[in-house]
Amino acid sequence: MDSIGRIGNQKPASKVGVFLDRDGVINEERSDYVKNWEEFRFLPGALQAIASLTKAGFRVFVISNQSAINRGLASLEEVEEIHRRMNKEIERAGGVIEAILYCPHTPEENCECRKPRPGLLKRGAKTYGLELERSYLVGDKLSDIGAGQAAGCHCVLVQTGIRGTQLASAEKSNPGNYRLCRDISEAAAWILQIEGENSRSTIRSAHGGSSVD
Repeated sequence: MDSIGRIGNQKPASKVGVFLDRDGVINEERSDYVKNWEEFRFLPGALQAIASLTKAGFRVFVISNQSAINRGLASLEEVEEIHRRMNKEIERAGGVIEAILYCPHTPEENCECRKPRPGLLKRGAKTYGLELERSYLVGDKLSDIGAGQAAGCHCVLVQTGIRGTQLASAEKSNPGNYRLCRDISEAAAWILQIEGENSRSTIRSAHGGSSVD
């Protein structure tokens, strides 16, 4: 399922997307699910991080498992209301979410769109003209990372979800093939740094390896 936000003004449209998980990355995760807007709390720095990605020209998407719908804990209308109001606050802070793609299914339904399967990412790439191998996924769970890696994205794991401390400890003992960041602010800063380095490298190559002032 998709919720459409305000489309960005990239001309031509960038093929690089930043896919953000919702609960535990943008807002506080709850063990009993975020079921309505009253339970939704932005994490510190999330609004500013999304705004910084938008201003740098990235196309930002939300990709989220929302099994609370099919578990009967939240209605489709309640989830859509959360997304509408979330988008409003993000836009007020200067950010743009181009679209929200979410899976309403429970694990038992064995769907193709629930992370760690890459169905939502692949659909997003096809619908919005993105190159997944150049895009980024930021999540707070290994299932997020699994989906991103299966789709070929660069992956960032943040520690702001319920299991953040456990994941940080596990990463120290068994480093994974992804970037570990404290939160979305640090993740956004890293993405901006990497893309800045890539841009400078491209400019140098275009000028025969010489730096350009």
